[in-house]
Amino acid sequence: MIEAKKYDVVVSGYLCVDLAPEFYETGGESGRAVSLKPGSLTEIKDLSISLGGVVANTGLALKIFDRIVLLMGLIGKDFLGEIALKILSENGLSEGIMTTDKSGTAYGIVLSPPGIDRIFLESSGCSRYFSSSDINYKAVAESRIFHFGYPPLMKKFYDNNGEELVKMFSRVKALDVITSLDMTLPDPESESGKVDWKSILLRVLPTVDIFAPSVEEIVFMMKPEFYSQIASDFTGGDIIDSIPEEMIRCIGREIIDLGVKVVVIKSGKLGAYLFTGDVSPLNDTPGMALSEEHWNRREIKSSAFRVDESRVKNACGAGDVAVAGFLTAILKGENPDIAVQYAMCSGRNNLYGMNATDGLTDWDTMTKELNC
Repeated sequence: MIEAKKYDVVVSGYLCVDLAPEFYETGGESGRAVSLKPGSLTEIKDLSISLGGVVANTGLALKIFDRIVLLMGLIGKDFLGEIALKILSENGLSEGIMTTDKSGTAYGIVLSPPGIDRIFLESSGCSRYFSSSDINYKAVAESRIFHFGYPPLMKKFYDNNGEELVKMFSRVKALDVITSLDMTLPDPESESGKVDWKSILLRVLPTVDIFAPSVEEIVFMMKPEFYSQIASDFTGGDIIDSIPEEMIRCIGREIIDLGVKVVVIKSGKLGAYLFTGDVSPLNDTPGMALSEEHWNRREIKSSAFRVDESRVKNACGAGDVAVAGFLTAILKGENPDIAVQYAMCSGRNNLYGMNATDGLTDWDTMTKELNC
């Protein structure tokens, strides 16, 4: 019998407000030439304001998938913080959000001119002050999964070789709660980009049960010399095309050897790679019932779902939403091949909305789509 807990998932980590100006399409009667040169003026359309970061993206998606969620993040006492709190309150998810006057709310500016790859400008704001002491461990103990994301944008968690990150995950692990970690790609020229992420991962991953980085993030962190080489040679297209599949598989196995039970490496248009070790310890956690026969020591390569290009509106947060689908499938005791399919479907549906969650359907509708 599954033991009831107050929350299915506590989602904690980076929370921000995304500002995305809408550009006119180039060409045609209403077309505008887009210029980002100094001194120029380009007329644009409306401004889209939405929440971003793992707390909002994964948290809101989990609620759409009918999970009971508690969010833990930090916002400033400013106008952007008011916007974030309003959106979360409208969704019934503001309970665990904290405020601070140390700095303003984290925000991102997303520039997507037609025919140009997206440009991201990110200010981590008050998230740089978020630390392990801000976690409500009593509430975490009432959850089945603790999911944390984006330490590269949270200074306290990468300082001192990830001391705070290790401290937090070790404490959560002692609560008999499944631990889950997501990443984001550091800016190579920033302080975070110059950190020895491989050393941090070697310290923290033994306390992590589920790890869900993107292929670019994990190569940046585990194979920094190789990443620097391909980044310097990069002339356009998609950088993941330059990463050999065997390297991805080797990294996945290496992470499993560190003690992680489930690794899902998100690979964009290529789909995802799933690696598992012995998942039996997860079933020691109250409320979990994974089939060890189907989950133990697996390697699965899943293709991305077909995309209707005419419906694509946005690609921000696809990885976060894919993780929400994957975690929900795990909570429901699905087998690994099905769980990764839910992740792929969630990530694809993300593309069809103006923000991370507008394109999502509820769980039953997505299940019917998978069964077609």
